[in-house]
Amino acid sequence: MKKKVDKRSTTINKSIINNLTHKGIINNSLLVLINNLTLEDLIAIKLELSCAYLKNRLYGFNLWHSVAHISREAVLKFAISTTYSKKDAARFLGLSYVDFKKLIKKYKIEEQFNNENPN
Repeated sequence: MKKKVDKRSTTINKSIINNLTHKGIINNSLLVLINNLTLEDLIAIKLELSCAYLKNRLYGFNLWHSVAHISREAVLKFAISTTYSKKDAARFLGLSYVDFKKLIKKYKIEEQFNNENPN
């Protein structure tokens, strides 16, 4: 039986958690552990892991100024994955729809979700 999809929804099946679970990258026990961390701790852990891989050499990477872009991209993905439509996501973020569409294009969010879609 074919799954009925509401054509008015433009962000259906865009859950980051579902995509990563489908790929086998995360599971429920990891989600419980992540839920017990603050966002700041999670970012610090990710940076420490990245830095360890590079033998503590992030030289030349303007981390302080890049954090704003990284955070905005994360919030943009969150808004898309938790709202019913792109217009809802724009309203949720307090952006005009035109600005929202520019940000989706800038961060290539649509391409990321299309590449990760398990369907």
